[in-house]
Amino acid sequence: MATEDQLKAFIARQHELLNKEREAEIERTSLLLSNCPPKLLEQKGLCLAGLGISSVGIGLGGKTLVELERPTAYHTSPLFPPHTFRPGDLARIEEHSSGASVQKKSAKPPKKSGVAEKTKNDAVEGVVYKVTDTRIVIAVDPPDTSGEDLNLPDRCRVVKLANSVTYDRMDKALDQLEKVVLPNSDAKEDKFLPKQTPLVRVLMGMAPPSERVLVQDISFFDQSLNPSQQEAIRFALGSPEVACIHGPPGTGKTHTLIELIRQLTTVTPSNPKPLRLLVCGASNLSVDNILERLLALPAPASGTKLRVTRVGHPARVMAHDDVIETTLEVQASRSDQAALAKDVKNELEAALETLSGKGKGAKGKGPRGLERKKMWEEVRALRKEYRRREGGVVEGVLKESQVVLATCHSSGGRQVRSQNFDVVIIDEATQAVEAVCWIPIFKAQKLILAGDPMQLPPTIISMNKDKKGKAVGDTKATSSKKPQVVKSAAAAKSAEKPPAAADKGEDNDVGSADEEQSGSSDDEGDPALTADPEELLKSTPKDPRKAGSKPVLRPPHSLETTLFERLEKMYGPGIKRMLTVQYRMHAQIAAFPSKVMYHSKLTNHPSVEAHLLRDLPNTKADSEDDEKEILGTPVVFYDTAGCEYFERLEGDGDEGSRCNENEAYVVKGWVDQLIGAGVLPTQIAVITPYQAQVTLLTSLLRPVHGPELEIGTVDGMQGREKEAVVISLVRSNEKREVGFLKDKRRLNVAMTRARRHLCVVGDSSTVQHGSPFLKNWMAWLEANADVRYAGLD
Repeated sequence: MATEDQLKAFIARQHELLNKEREAEIERTSLLLSNCPPKLLEQKGLCLAGLGISSVGIGLGGKTLVELERPTAYHTSPLFPPHTFRPGDLARIEEHSSGASVQKKSAKPPKKSGVAEKTKNDAVEGVVYKVTDTRIVIAVDPPDTSGEDLNLPDRCRVVKLANSVTYDRMDKALDQLEKVVLPNSDAKEDKFLPKQTPLVRVLMGMAPPSERVLVQDISFFDQSLNPSQQEAIRFALGSPEVACIHGPPGTGKTHTLIELIRQLTTVTPSNPKPLRLLVCGASNLSVDNILERLLALPAPASGTKLRVTRVGHPARVMAHDDVIETTLEVQASRSDQAALAKDVKNELEAALETLSGKGKGAKGKGPRGLERKKMWEEVRALRKEYRRREGGVVEGVLKESQVVLATCHSSGGRQVRSQNFDVVIIDEATQAVEAVCWIPIFKAQKLILAGDPMQLPPTIISMNKDKKGKAVGDTKATSSKKPQVVKSAAAAKSAEKPPAAADKGEDNDVGSADEEQSGSSDDEGDPALTADPEELLKSTPKDPRKAGSKPVLRPPHSLETTLFERLEKMYGPGIKRMLTVQYRMHAQIAAFPSKVMYHSKLTNHPSVEAHLLRDLPNTKADSEDDEKEILGTPVVFYDTAGCEYFERLEGDGDEGSRCNENEAYVVKGWVDQLIGAGVLPTQIAVITPYQAQVTLLTSLLRPVHGPELEIGTVDGMQGREKEAVVISLVRSNEKREVGFLKDKRRLNVAMTRARRHLCVVGDSSTVQHGSPFLKNWMAWLEANADVRYAGLD
């Protein structure tokens, strides 16, 4: 069992890695903001300029909501240009100027995230609360000192900053963990400190998992569940502390979680009392996906529907009426106590209007001197009263909820702070760093993790420099000691994200900056990747992990080591159950990833194993040959070997992104043929690991096929699917460098998005030399795909 020294080393290492990530994000953002003139910042999507204040109101928590828009006096259109602002981002409102740079000092986040800080330029910092095409709302904490109020200029701009809220909550969770597990810690009697539960002891290797309870007499609500899904549910119900559900692409992981939630919240022979659940996800998209499925469930025989509440920024939640109706804000506004809180809010807003000179009969002038000071004292008292009343309303709503849904990060908010649950379920657990998972874990006695460690890990920007320097391929781009200055708006967007990846799912149009920073690329040592390519496809590799050895708590090498993966390494494959029937891909598309990534355990459901594009009602080819070549082929490989379709570096020096113009035209030609055969643009996705190639493909395809055709990075497609997927690999050079194509998890995501048709465009002579995985994949494509040579077209 884990010793005190091991526990200390593990927690210290987590703190160290988190601090590195925090510093890397701040440094990266500071560099970008300090080196860019405002016009360039706007082009990169990090600034919205020439804004005017539309209104000032009060939101949850008594925060001041500043709504900004583009006034017609300065702009011909009220629509914002493309930008990267999302709800939850930290932003600064400052005076609009055409100066050459932004002060480097002010690029750093405030000491306390989200607290309004006045600077020389009367700038204030807050959190993006809501964004539409024409309005952006910033939530600013009320000033603490008497007589101080928001003194914003008539013309201002909003600048995006590094966000440290997530890091603060993760650090706090690790501090709590240290106090809970270390007997000699300085923790005093703290009523808010979590208890050392059996769950915490198992997760930290202080005690083995308890004997599993056999759950046999179970009546499933969903009769369509396959045996592996049923076994996963029995396993999760019978595990006293922790259970992991491994859901490869298309295996119905969310479907399984919905059944599990129904079993846990209903009185059954195996569940004597209905349990209270906290359902979390690494992203808002994953949480809303579960919420939508729960809302679509039929009413039970008792007639009482499941009481669910969604916690989080209302603007981040899906814009569907049913989903928004479940949000804490909407439910709180309709409770009996809400009317009293609303009266106080109205008084507060009226006082603020008077102070700003916008009240009745004010004529643009607010009160002065002692009168102003007295009004500010009243405002502070009203805010305190409003927060107290609102807190009671929120607590009342949450207490009545049987299932509370939030991202891991949001579950650390003040609304959920006093709530306790029986079970925590974390979806997309393999995309969340371990520290962010501890935020909800402390609130329950049992944990269920769901995810797929064979897909993309959390996005980490502070990659170990030694590891990056040794990477085969982009040695120049990865060995630079200077922090990377992002060269595109999409890259900047990724740089701003907290590693908790809370937003990975909601920003589907972009991935990380050229996606170099995430994903381990070490394929050596995997027995599935060192065999001869032909032999590999004849035999099933065995899982090298063995159960039965004593669990050892080891400090993580990087933040990419998730809790899901750590538990599997500590306790062996017995800690999880894998879903084995996939309902997405044609059998030929699924063959290679099943063999290499999932030890040949995936089987194809009969409904999908032979489905092709020609089976879609909207497709029709001009000839039999076209029907066979375009609509009747599940896997096509356009090999550009020997064509000298070399990649090029876009941008300045080592920090640029790669694109391949000739390869882009091959992609365009194939997309044109697919759409010509009746495949709808909405049924196609074009994906590539490189942002520069996304930009190039967009310029070629969007004018012809419109915005319905999805073009984006691999990261943006994780968790999603399309009828036809075209992958552009980009890399083609005489040095045979492949960069981060070495990351097998990224390519696994890419090749498993397609349902009926997968087309790969790339240079086999370059790609096959990148890693054993790539060599095997190229050999498999050569043997099994419809291979076409690009230079012959």
